[in-house]
This record gives sequence, C-alpha cells and structure tokens, in this order.
Amino acid sequence: MAEPYLRDLQSIIERLSAPNDEADIITCKHFFSGAAAYIEGHIFMSLTPVGLALKLPKDHCEALLNQGAKPPSNISPKHR
Repeated sequence: MAEPYLRDLQSIIERLSAPNDEADIITCKHFFSGAAAYIEGHIFMSLTPVGLALKLPKDHCEALLNQGAKPPSNISPKHR
C-alpha cells in the first residue's frame, strides 16, 4: 500500500530539485503507510494517506503563518 506514496514522493523530489542539486543527497523510504524523505538521515518530508507534511525551521514556519498559511487542525500548538 505504501508503494504509490513512495513513487509519488520520489517524483516530487525529482521535480523540485535542479540537476546535480540536493536530490542527490535526498533518500526516500517507506514510512508507516506512506513514504518519507530524508537528508543525512533526518526526515524532512512525508507523504501518507493523510497528506503531505514538511518539517521546516521555525522561522520558515512563522513566515508562512504570517503570510496567511493555515496549519492543519490536527497539529498540536507545540509543533506549530
């Protein structure tokens, strides 16, 4: 069941990365019922039946929220 998510996540990474860019150091692996992307062993993105999730630095998150982005309601305030 996770295989389509792994293929989709790999496709997203390939489309977002320039040739010889970070795509070379990004690895994608099965992650529960979906897939996750890692840089140097640290997860930064996942794609599951729930949706796409990104782990961004706090200042990037604050900038997105200041621009009007709405966090999902299922994310605790501690993780926003």
